[in-house]
Amino acid sequence: MKYKWVLFDADETLFHFDAYQGLKLMFSRFEVDFTLADFEIYQKVNKPLWVDYQNGDISAKQLQNQRFTAWSEKLKVSTEKLNSEFLHAMAEICKPLDGAKELIECLSSKVKMGIITNGFTQLQTVRLEKTGFKDVFSTLVISEQVGIAKPDVGIFQHAFNTMDNPSKDEILMVGDNPHSDIQGGINAGIDTCWLNIEKNKKPQGIESTYEVHSLWQLLDMFK
Repeated sequence: MKYKWVLFDADETLFHFDAYQGLKLMFSRFEVDFTLADFEIYQKVNKPLWVDYQNGDISAKQLQNQRFTAWSEKLKVSTEKLNSEFLHAMAEICKPLDGAKELIECLSSKVKMGIITNGFTQLQTVRLEKTGFKDVFSTLVISEQVGIAKPDVGIFQHAFNTMDNPSKDEILMVGDNPHSDIQGGINAGIDTCWLNIEKNKKPQGIESTYEVHSLWQLLDMFK
């Protein structure tokens, strides 16, 4: 393997991100029985906000607050408080994806590793500690802190600077989202590996260097 660096996305690449269960736990603390129907309504607001965030049209703070506006009015609790409690609940229920521990163990003796995530600071740091991954990543780049989100080349350039700018052909980006992770890696001029667990159809015009359907498959590639 020619790679000296492997960069990972976090949510649904290294960690399960079960937003429904996280919201259910969070709202139970406000004595609300959060249903699947509630989740569908939440997603109608949340999903377009993420697209706007990745396009650079809104900030992380705007996303975090706007997705909870309706609930804030209903419960008379600030959007900031709801968002913080949600991230806290997500950190509590977080689990690594199947094969993540073994993959990271294997890679830690072969390459340097980093994370580039559009997720939020409050969740990332707690989660890395909780899963025991905190010390294995040489660089952790969080879009909320940088002020730029994937697929913008700026967040990758920021990561490369923290990595002492290795040669681009020595870097591999691994992620589950073709629009942010794979397109982002392509924009930044590095090889990409699409973790396509659901075996989804490849979006038109986005060509990853590799495609795997599990982290075990990626582990085999590096073996």
